[in-house]
Amino acid sequence: QVKLVESGGGLVQPGGSLRLSCEASGEIFTNARMGWYRQAPGKLRDFVASISSGTGGWYADSVKGRFTISRDNARNTVYLQMNSLTPEDTAVYYCNYQDGLRTAWGQGTQVTVSS
Repeated sequence: QVKLVESGGGLVQPGGSLRLSCEASGEIFTNARMGWYRQAPGKLRDFVASISSGTGGWYADSVKGRFTISRDNARNTVYLQMNSLTPEDTAVYYCNYQDGLRTAWGQGTQVTVSS
């Protein structure tokens, strides 16, 4: 069983930055892919970014150049640095874990971009 706990969401003004963290616990495979999805009100959950050990990140076109995903395997933690935020980035952000056998989701953290 894998448990994911997100943190770092909040309210930020347009143009601002936030860093989300997701700590995984339980039986973690170091070659698992971890990433972030988001869901805005009334919309489907969309892919944001993901990363696997030893590789770079993959990003949705809407966040390329603004968001950076990183991973600390020693801490079983994945981060999402979000810069140049716009109101369109407002959503609940969910951490995701996939290792080919299991998929896990965090409880979500709210990000609101508003002046």
